[in-house]
Amino acid sequence: MAIVLNEPGLDGLTGAVEALRAWQEDLTPFQLHPGDLGWGWAAGAQKLAGDVRTWSADGRIVAVGYLDAPDLLRLTTAPDLRQDANLARCLAADLNDPARGVLPAGKVGVELPNGALVRGVLAEAGWNQSDPWTPLCRALAEPVEDRGLRIAVVGPETAGARTAVHRSAFGSPRFTEEVWHVVAAGPVYADARCLIGYDEQDDAVAAVTVWSAGPGKPGLLEPMGVHADHRGRGHGAAICVAAAATLQEMGASSALVCTPSANTAAVATYVAAGYEPLPQRWDLSRTA
Repeated sequence: MAIVLNEPGLDGLTGAVEALRAWQEDLTPFQLHPGDLGWGWAAGAQKLAGDVRTWSADGRIVAVGYLDAPDLLRLTTAPDLRQDANLARCLAADLNDPARGVLPAGKVGVELPNGALVRGVLAEAGWNQSDPWTPLCRALAEPVEDRGLRIAVVGPETAGARTAVHRSAFGSPRFTEEVWHVVAAGPVYADARCLIGYDEQDDAVAAVTVWSAGPGKPGLLEPMGVHADHRGRGHGAAICVAAAATLQEMGASSALVCTPSANTAAVATYVAAGYEPLPQRWDLSRTA
């Protein structure tokens, strides 16, 4: 099986998204989700296209990588090839060779699903575990309860409120109303919803974006945040429950989220919202 590395460009983004959509399964370890590329659209389609890599065999995409940062690749493969030795060796060779245009020389990291054979191949090449993450999942077979927070779906007229909550929650000025419109105009957002939670004083206290991968598949929360002035009141758990309810309405089989294991407050919030921790996942890093 000859495997070809590609930078798909604007025309190839749809194929990468569709491959990720097809690979989402409840029995598959937490992995790169089409919603991750949908959220990445915030930087603009041209930038996102330059940050995506695909690997193909006989015209079929068999792996997709997303440079979430210049030195961090988030990578997943077709589930039926996760134990394929040829694919694992090809991926490892491309990740280790800066001339291939995937990762630069020096210290870099890669995110991979648990159980992927390429993890072991990279370990043999000197890559080490780093940065543990905790994935969490809430199954959506049963009705989702109401936690009492008034929830509104964000549209163009409320984008300012949604982005204000995000900027406060993450202490970042970058997610402006204009950027929200860029994300919402992206094709992946057709299967997404932004939600705002309002308290009894009608203050916008929490926000989340949820991304569907299609009926019967896991959906993703990315990102979720609580306004800095309204923390410690259960609003984070309440909007995570609302996120699960929205994904259920969209036909998702489960709701997924992942957070650094060191962020114990975030893990506790998701657990309080009925999300069950899955086995920890470690990024892999190469120091040189």
